[in-house]
Amino acid sequence: MSFQNIIVEIREAAGIITINRPETRNALTAQTLSEFRQALDDLKKDESVKVVIITGAGEKAFASGADIAAVRDRTFLEILEPGMSGLYAEIEQYDKPTIAAVNGYALGGGCELAMACDLRIASENAKFGLPELNLAIIPGAGGTQRLSRLVGRGKAKEMILTGDIVSAAEAERIGLVNKVVPPEQLLDAAVELAKKIAKKGPLALRLAKVVMNAGAEAPLQAGLAMEKLAQSVLFTTEDKYEGTTAFLEKRAPVFKGK
Repeated sequence: MSFQNIIVEIREAAGIITINRPETRNALTAQTLSEFRQALDDLKKDESVKVVIITGAGEKAFASGADIAAVRDRTFLEILEPGMSGLYAEIEQYDKPTIAAVNGYALGGGCELAMACDLRIASENAKFGLPELNLAIIPGAGGTQRLSRLVGRGKAKEMILTGDIVSAAEAERIGLVNKVVPPEQLLDAAVELAKKIAKKGPLALRLAKVVMNAGAEAPLQAGLAMEKLAQSVLFTTEDKYEGTTAFLEKRAPVFKGK
């Protein structure tokens, strides 16, 4: 399928979605979000794709959030629709691991998009922020919830209440990003990480995400029970037998997702 606002390509085991609106600093319009959802559905069905990478075109911005003119005219009833928040929830629960390759500014909805991914790699020129309070609104696509879970409540309150923008180095220091690399190495680093993840058992990857996401919202004992049940399911799979056999035979496993 051809898209107007995004580019989709497959590089080795990674499906790469690039927000392609550099002239607007990759602002996230309703059409862009719709195309994004379609691309995610397409990549989910492609068995050659093990990991999805999300990035932005150009060096200035990963994604700069919603179009402010559209925000000004939006009504309270429109805000109750799933929109950006619904898409990011889908990304967080996506069947395959996701990596945000953050180049340049990730502000507002762009920062929230990065936080919805499983992992975040940033270029040295990346900037992160949730400046919505400057517009007399709050981060409304998961920012008030996901940021505190990543960096702690105190730092999250500081970033949101002040609207301060932090550098890539500071984002790594506080745990908002996993790794910082030079700009020219960003996509290659994301693909290398995707390749490393893709070698793991696909069912184990999927269940690990499910258990960690659900366990983060549950008491410890409930999380441990989910972990035990997920492990028991994996012990019934062909991949578990293949993984352990390959280890004993000192060879690379050949997983089938069964």
